[in-house]
Order: sequence, then structure tokens, then C-alpha cells
Amino acid sequence: MGADREGSAGRGPMRALAYAACGVVLLAGCASMPDSGDLRGVDSTARQDTQVRVFAMPPQDNAQPADIVSGFLEALTSDDPNYSTARQYLTKQASQTWKPGLSSTVLADGPGIDTNHLGGREETDDLSYTLTGTRVARVDEQQAYSPASGSYAAPVHLTRDKKTKQWRIDRLPQGVVMGKSDFQRNYMSVNKYYFASNATAGTASQPAAVADPVYVRRRVDPMTQMVNSLLNGPTNWLDRVVRTSFPTGTALAKGVTTLTPDDQNNLTVPLNKSAARVGANQCSEMAAQLLFTLQNLTPAVDQVELRSGNARLCTLAEGRVDNVAARGSAEQPTYLYFIDNKSRVVRMATGLDSSKAAPVPGALGEGAKALRSVAVSRDEDSAAAVSGDGKNLYVGSLVSGSSLGDPVLTSKGKTEQDRLTAPSWDAYGDVWVADRAPGDPRLLVLEQGKGEPIVVKTPELDGRIQEVRVAADGVRIALVVAKGDKSSLLIGRIERRQETAEDRPALSVAELRSATPELEDVTTMSWAGDSRLVVVGREQGGLQTMRYAQVDGSTPEGPAPAALSGIKEITATEFDGLPLVAYSEDGIVRLPSGEQWQKVTDGEAPVYPG
Repeated sequence: MGADREGSAGRGPMRALAYAACGVVLLAGCASMPDSGDLRGVDSTARQDTQVRVFAMPPQDNAQPADIVSGFLEALTSDDPNYSTARQYLTKQASQTWKPGLSSTVLADGPGIDTNHLGGREETDDLSYTLTGTRVARVDEQQAYSPASGSYAAPVHLTRDKKTKQWRIDRLPQGVVMGKSDFQRNYMSVNKYYFASNATAGTASQPAAVADPVYVRRRVDPMTQMVNSLLNGPTNWLDRVVRTSFPTGTALAKGVTTLTPDDQNNLTVPLNKSAARVGANQCSEMAAQLLFTLQNLTPAVDQVELRSGNARLCTLAEGRVDNVAARGSAEQPTYLYFIDNKSRVVRMATGLDSSKAAPVPGALGEGAKALRSVAVSRDEDSAAAVSGDGKNLYVGSLVSGSSLGDPVLTSKGKTEQDRLTAPSWDAYGDVWVADRAPGDPRLLVLEQGKGEPIVVKTPELDGRIQEVRVAADGVRIALVVAKGDKSSLLIGRIERRQETAEDRPALSVAELRSATPELEDVTTMSWAGDSRLVVVGREQGGLQTMRYAQVDGSTPEGPAPAALSGIKEITATEFDGLPLVAYSEDGIVRLPSGEQWQKVTDGEAPVYPG
């Protein structure tokens, strides 16, 4: 994590013990024991090989108070599973009451150490310091990430033991605190999976899997961490719209502290007696949750076996999981769709070898109505398109000879900018669109693309919707919202209430939160994974940028897409191997993996199904 304060002056020698595949090595970088008692901030350590485990050093005899504080802070960034070394810097009572798992506070740089009180005489047995910094994020007790801002200040008090004369920390903030780079080195984001609680995906019988991203310690048995996190239930933000198939109280069997797949990539998960009476279907869903979760973490699990006591509950292999639950779109997209220079809906095969587009079957491909945007159902049987002036929404079948009919929705906005956004299909076959008419702005849903639209309640919305994209799971929605001269990417939770099957559902979008707090202006976005989006926008005072963003506001690992100026619209899919596609100043362009943007053809408004 040298990026935080690399090269800062006055840093003392650092020692750490690390284990690598090739043996035991000594690294410079984790626990520091400065030679003097000068006060200074604790630098974030230089980023190490992610396969190397770094362990902290315990306090030296007669260490000065500043050394105790800085040594403790650096011990927080080590790979010690239970923070046992960090606890050696604390008094016995403080160690018993300190709860490091309560939260992780992430600062822009390593925490600074400010003198707070030195006592009234030269020799004192009590000292107090303040940890300082600028907040970047917080990970809570559920391991859920949320962006944060503002200054950080937390008191740390030390006392000198009357018998041993050793300084120790006796009062400190709960949780852990570290710089951004140390956080990135120590933690990683992993999706755990639950099921949409209010409907099945489309007309299929399988439940729809929903990703719930959490942060776990990278080198502290992440597999077991993720299983425990999954069993503990969904994070608070997602809890109201998902369910788990694990019975209440389910946990790992007593005495099970680590999980490891065998040499055939099979993982046995022993559960306590709460899971002992589950039926075959429920057990298969439990196993599907585990497989989705663990395969998001590692490719080393091909099959899971659930046991309780001496009984085997069920076994589920990777090849059968799609028969149990739907994760993302049921099928890989066959076509990419866009509007050609004749204002028709056209499509081309999704393969990289394809560059020839043809009008879609049916009325939307005939050019009788000038169109400016389109969305295609996830089964690719139907499409919804907005007229060239943004006033009307049409829904038509992608079947030769099908007619278009009257618009299913008409905006009363007086200008094109005050009318309809591009539509989006959800996992249940419904069409979402925003009407931006200044006198009556609304987020609307047309069930199965027809009938009287349902007005979606958006009590927390502050601004005007510019773009709408519903996630494949049907329970999360991404909105680009403009307010003044700025626009933001917000993620909301879709809540559905329906008293009986005959009633129309009541829909609302709750707990909107920013996915790109560092961007001042968002131009366009698209879902690009189960919990990831690709975003085009502008940083404060900067040029246009393109990046990936997590739904929780964190930045995923890996490189950003290759830069391209003048992007107006972008589309992606959760399926690996399909390129990003954009509408730019050059027309329709695409980005094959590991390459540069390539011109495909003329046109605008490209979309994958969804």
C-alpha cells in the first residue's frame, strides 16, 4: 500500500513474517517498531503479493507509547486471523472488550497520530492520542461496504503497568481502521447469493438468484468466511427483497472451523441440526446458494455436499445448478440490438466476427415509425422502442409479420428532453421507463409491456431520471438522476407488494444509494455483472472517464475499460466473453477483451437484451 504515503520521511525499519508457497520469507512492510518515540502517522504498507501472508510483530520490551500505537495500527493490517498479535498491544481488559469485527473504517491514507494529552509532569503513567484521517468508506458488522466522507478522529488512551512498566492501550475505538491501500491489500469483494422473495424469474419455475456483495479478509480462510456470511443471512439493504433457503439458525456444525475442497473439487459442508430436516428441493436450493457464492470466490469448487450429523442431505454439481435456480439472464444473448441510420431496430449476432446488421423481424424493423431507443426482452421475443421525438413508447413482437399498433404510453412533455427515457425489461417480462414531463415526472412499469402503467413510488428520489436499467435479478434498479448541472448513478431496491394474484402489484424503489460517489457527472451506464456496472462519467474538474463500479459504491478489482472519448451510450452483459458496446462519435463501437475499441457500423442506442 505504498500508494498511500510511499516514501514518507522518518519511517522506521519494519519487519514482518510471511509464508509463501516457496517457503518462509522476511518482508519489509507490516509491523513496525520505530526506534524512537517520535509521533507520526502510520503509513499504509506497500502492496504485497496477494499470495503472501503477512504477520505482525508483537510489542518490544520497553517500547515507547508512540511505538505501541503505531505497532498496534500496523498489526491491524496483518493476516493474523484473530488479531492475536494486535491484542498484545492492549491491556487484558481492553483485549476482552475490543471487537475488531464490528466495523472496518477506511481512510484515504494510513491513520495519523496526534498528541492529545501528555500529563502535567514529565513522568506520567497515562497518555492520550487521537487517530486522524479522511474517511473513504466503512465496512459494517455484516461485512457490507458503504462509501463515507468527512474527517475521522478517534481517541486512544494508554497506561503504563505499575508492575511491568510496559505501556499498553487501555481504551480504543471498536473495529479496525486502516488506509485505503491496506484495505485493498487485505480485503476483497465477493458476492454471496440469495433468492428474490417476491417472484420467480420470468415464467421459469426456478428462483432468481440475487448477488449480495460483502468484503472478506483476503488471506484469512475466505472460503469459510463466505460460508459463514451466507449462513448469517443477507445484508440489511437487501434483506427485504430476498430470502434464503437455509432454515433459521443454520450454522456450521460445532467444531468446524475451516472448509477445504478435496482433490476432486468437491466441498463437504457439515451443518448443525437446524438443517437436519430439510427436504430435497430445499436442500438443492441451499446447495445452489453455496455453489453460486463459492464459484464467485474460486473456481476450485465444482460440487457441494451438505451434511448434518451423520446424514448426507444432498449433493449438487455445477452442471446441475441451472436446473435449480436462475442466476442472471437465463440464456446468453443471441443478438446485439441498436437503431440504424434509417431509425429502425436492427440486430447483429453477438460474436466478435459479426459486423453485419439486419432489421429485426416484425414492425419495429420495417421503419414505418422513426425510433431513437430500444430495449429487448431477455428471451428476445419482444422489444420496446421509443419514437424519434421521445413522445411514444411502442411494444412489438419480434416475429415476422407482426404489427405494431398504437403506442402503449405517451408522454406529455413539450420537448424531446422532457419526454421518455430509453426503456428496460426486468426479469419478469415487464417494461420500465421514466416519463420526464416537468409537470408530472414518473417512473412507470408496464406489466408484460401492455395495459395501464403502474406508477412506481420513489420517495427518496431527488432529481430527474435520465436513464433506467433494471438488473437481471429483478430486485435492483440503476438510475442516472440529474439535479442541477450534475448527474449521479443511484442503485435502488425494488419492492413489490401484491395482496392476491388478481391484484396489481404496488411497486416502489427504496434506499437509493450512490454507486459512483467520486463522479461529478454520469453520462451513461449499464449492468455488467451480477453486482457490477460499467459507467461513463466525469470526475470533478476532469475529462470523461469509463470505469466499473460495484452496486455498494466500491471499485472492483482489475483494470478499467480502455478509454474512448465521446461516448453517449453504453451496453454490457453479465456473460463473460461478450464485449462492451457503445455509441460514440464514430457510431457503434465495441471493445473485445484485452484489445482497443473497434468501429463496427453506423447507428446509435446499442443494447443487449434486458
